[in-house]
Amino acid sequence: MSKKKVILAAGLGVAAGFVIKQQLDQYQTITPEKALNNAKETFKKKGPISGSWIYMKPEEVEKNGLLYHAYRGGITRNIDGENKQYEFYVDVDTGAVIGSVQTA
Repeated sequence: MSKKKVILAAGLGVAAGFVIKQQLDQYQTITPEKALNNAKETFKKKGPISGSWIYMKPEEVEKNGLLYHAYRGGITRNIDGENKQYEFYVDVDTGAVIGSVQTA
């Protein structure tokens, strides 16, 4: 193979890879770790948190008649010496907390 063909093939490969990456970035959803960080930042606005968790597999959640793909997780905070637990959902597409409720 000539040098020109090798350079042309490499250039086309790089260009194709760039275009494919741009297309995939448009459809990529938020990671569970990023979703948990978003939820923690939201909860921290109302006080410190002492623990957190998130399920790695998204679930379908209905809220106000709308269907969401969301990660389910939880936050623990210590209020007046007592641990309070909250469960929340984070939208897979936007990373927004779409609901939370205090549990036991």
